[in-house]
Amino acid sequence: MPKKRTSSGRKLQTAGPSRIHGKRHHAAVATSENALLSLLYQTSTAMTSAEIFTALAEQNFRKNRVQEAIDLLLHEGLIRKDGRRRFILHANTHLCEGTLTQNPKGFGFVSLTRQPAGRPPLGKDVFITHSLIGDARHGDRVLIRVLKVGHDDRAEGVALTVLARGADTIAGIYWQQGKEGRVFPDDPRFPFTMVINPQQGLQPNPGDAVIVRYRGANQIGGTLPGEIVEILGAADQLDNQLRMVIEKFRLPHLFPEEALREAARLKAPLHPEAGREDLRQLAHVTIDGETAKDFDDAMCVEKSHQGYRLYVSIADVSYFVTPGSALDQEAYLRGTSVYLPGRVIPMLPERLANDLCSLVPGLDRFCLSAILDFDLSGTLQASRFTRSVIISRQRFTYTTVKKILVDKDPSSREKHRSLLPMLESAEELVVALQQQRRARGSIDFNLAEAEFSLSENGEVTGINRLERNFAHQMIEEFMLAANQAVAARFTAEKWPALYRIHEAPDPGKILEFLDFLPTLGVHPAPFVNSPGWFAAVLRTCQGTRHDYLINNLVLRNMQQARYSPDNIGHFGLAASDYTHFTSPIRRYPDLMVHRQLLALNVREASAKKTPGDSPTLTQAGEFLSTREREAMLAERDMHDRLKISYMKSRLGEVFSAVISGVTEAALFIELQELCLSGSISLDHLNDDHYFYDSKNHRLFGEIHRRIFRIGDPLEVILVNVDNVRKRLNFKPTGTTGS
Repeated sequence: MPKKRTSSGRKLQTAGPSRIHGKRHHAAVATSENALLSLLYQTSTAMTSAEIFTALAEQNFRKNRVQEAIDLLLHEGLIRKDGRRRFILHANTHLCEGTLTQNPKGFGFVSLTRQPAGRPPLGKDVFITHSLIGDARHGDRVLIRVLKVGHDDRAEGVALTVLARGADTIAGIYWQQGKEGRVFPDDPRFPFTMVINPQQGLQPNPGDAVIVRYRGANQIGGTLPGEIVEILGAADQLDNQLRMVIEKFRLPHLFPEEALREAARLKAPLHPEAGREDLRQLAHVTIDGETAKDFDDAMCVEKSHQGYRLYVSIADVSYFVTPGSALDQEAYLRGTSVYLPGRVIPMLPERLANDLCSLVPGLDRFCLSAILDFDLSGTLQASRFTRSVIISRQRFTYTTVKKILVDKDPSSREKHRSLLPMLESAEELVVALQQQRRARGSIDFNLAEAEFSLSENGEVTGINRLERNFAHQMIEEFMLAANQAVAARFTAEKWPALYRIHEAPDPGKILEFLDFLPTLGVHPAPFVNSPGWFAAVLRTCQGTRHDYLINNLVLRNMQQARYSPDNIGHFGLAASDYTHFTSPIRRYPDLMVHRQLLALNVREASAKKTPGDSPTLTQAGEFLSTREREAMLAERDMHDRLKISYMKSRLGEVFSAVISGVTEAALFIELQELCLSGSISLDHLNDDHYFYDSKNHRLFGEIHRRIFRIGDPLEVILVNVDNVRKRLNFKPTGTTGS
């Protein structure tokens, strides 16, 4: 792009995104430019010089600085004259709105909510360096100017102004420092501390978890004045940790009174209404974990000479939750239930989740049933969907079903003799469905999941790997089959609906993974960006010492699944059509899918709009995907807190680990039996001078030739538990190595 030079010698671009403000540009003028762009953006009309001077004078900008900003922005083509004396933003000026997510190191990313109509939309969040964030804070809605866009579609920008502050409260830990109280944010994305006047407000004890209201812009030393509005108590108690997670991720956790009143008025219907199919004669059962309280899915399988008929009956939440109601609005706002060890933040009040919409045995329950016919090989032959009424015959646990079908436990089989033929038919169908899915290339991950044992007062007494058995697989296969069948119906009818999509991984991100595999002795077929290729790699490593590591590396290279009305298929499942239909008690997208499916059944023209007042399917998909990601982060954060709490008492103990990452500064390790991650600083590798071999992902000892590489087993000692950063630090015992 051609450039011009000002009288001061500063290079300027003639149009479009310009240079990042640097040392050559006076800070006062740079600030004036940002303020002027923000003013013209927010007024969205042309303004005279006098109007601009007056508006910015109220923000304490001097007239000469504002005039210089006008001249510079005109010169760069970021603003233009509209008539002889009025100024307006140029159409090429790349300004966007979005929410700032700040990193503890100071920089941040802006998730865009509004982009200019005349430009290709940016597909990735915009990076903002620490020096260009200004006084914006994590969670603020900001106006940014895009400065440049890289070849990978990653944009960089500058925050011009804060359009709306995020929440003004934060959870933290209180400590006394001299005559002042200090609260250190629990969320490290807020890079400041809050100064508390001990003579005012509530009086916590040192080390207490508190909720603080803060105000003002960042000050010298990274402090803000704050006021304690709630004392939670001891920071290591489970409920207080839960509350801090709620504050950190801004999770709605208290239901509005109107929503609770609506839930209280609901009653179980006495009789099925006209058009609801009576399936009470079928042997429906639920299969869930031992501690489950909401049972929203039931299944039944019938076998014939031609094949199998599968009934997947899902609680008919849409019967009770009407579009636009207070219950519906709150459910949409939450998006999903959040499941934490020993606790749950539900999407719907208990009256619905654990009562009216819970398929408890022996009671009439309204459902939406998918009735799927398969041949003996597990190929879908026909499907239909109907509102139904069912009675669950039995509330099974995964453990019990495993005893019946896998262990062939005589007492369990005798106890449930009447349901045994149905369960055995289900077992046969599951095997057929698994073979069908794997044949088309679906990726089967083998990932460890932590299971926490808690005492009555919420202390972690143990962490184990959650064991998944055939009963888990049975329910998953049936739910997958129902989800695919519903999505296929939408596609066949060209009906507007919310799909669950999963895009193929970025080939550029796979290159490092491909280079890494041979260092483990894994030599896959030539790379093809297909689910079948990844599934084959996982099968190759299954049962080897690299199984855990490869599964996690493949997962890291995958994109996140999301909700969208644009059906591009589901890469991980190798499915052309997929949606979420099976959990409307805990996922709002499933409730939307139920409504869309019912509307399709009766061909209501109004169904082409999203239920409720406002959002389009695209907007709903974006919002609900965001809510899902926040819930996942909250669950992961709570798990990390509990792991840290558990490991405090195990300092000095020896653990078996595997190296999961190598850098110039540290080794990263996994304690597979405890599902824990940690690190070993190079400071603890003091028996030699180690070189970093990035090509082979290893550290190499100069003198003793000891090697630490990804995938190697290692005996380690826990040396430090970092409560603030939620990290576990180890050192090697020195007893193993390559």
